[in-house]
Amino acid sequence: MNPPDSDISLFKRLRFVLVETSRAGNIGSVARAMKTMGFSDLVLVAPRCADPLNDPEAVAFASGATDVLHGARIVASIGEALEGCNFAAAVSARLREFSPPVWTPRAFSTHVAGQGELRPALILGNERVGLPNEIVEQCNVLINIPANPAYSSLNLSQAAQVLAYECRMAAAGDEVDSRGVGFQGDAASLAQIEGMYAHLEEALVAIGFLNANNPKKLMPRLKRLFSRTGLETEEVNILRGIASQILKR
Repeated sequence: MNPPDSDISLFKRLRFVLVETSRAGNIGSVARAMKTMGFSDLVLVAPRCADPLNDPEAVAFASGATDVLHGARIVASIGEALEGCNFAAAVSARLREFSPPVWTPRAFSTHVAGQGELRPALILGNERVGLPNEIVEQCNVLINIPANPAYSSLNLSQAAQVLAYECRMAAAGDEVDSRGVGFQGDAASLAQIEGMYAHLEEALVAIGFLNANNPKKLMPRLKRLFSRTGLETEEVNILRGIASQILKR
């Protein structure tokens, strides 16, 4: 049984559309940018390079994202590329006199992530000339990536990476945790941490680093230092082990 629209993840709903891309390497790079952020739906509109899905440069630049590259569809028109989509966003560094509302990548990602009925598409143009006005004017919004006004030119795959990242963050929501990379143990309890401080203070007095009669602010400063680290149980045990060895000597 298929899940209701509201339960379909943005990772499955979002489509990346590249229009008249000239360099096969850029197509490979976009495939890589998409895969690193969890997206896979790639459509190419009339690419200007021969055999873009198997071109050696495209495969090399995809760098392991060949499943996304080889799964891309090649179509002749923007109409074909947007079949099944009901919300289209043109991506351009150049603002137009007659254009849809201008959004940031974050505004777009927040909007589409929260509405499961939307089948959104991000449309990126040719490396040299960008998107033609007639395509931009057909879109719901125009996405402009905030950049250095004196030099706002982004490589095609760089723009795709920024957009894919923002969409991943919006789709993942609270599940994204910057501390989730690498090993993460159990957080130490307040009692464990207070016991460590007492043990550490005893060791510092024993080696003469801390004057018990005139402690000043050493221990409060050490407590502030450790409070910023988010101590884990194993880390507290290591510090207490160090204190024990100091006291043994």
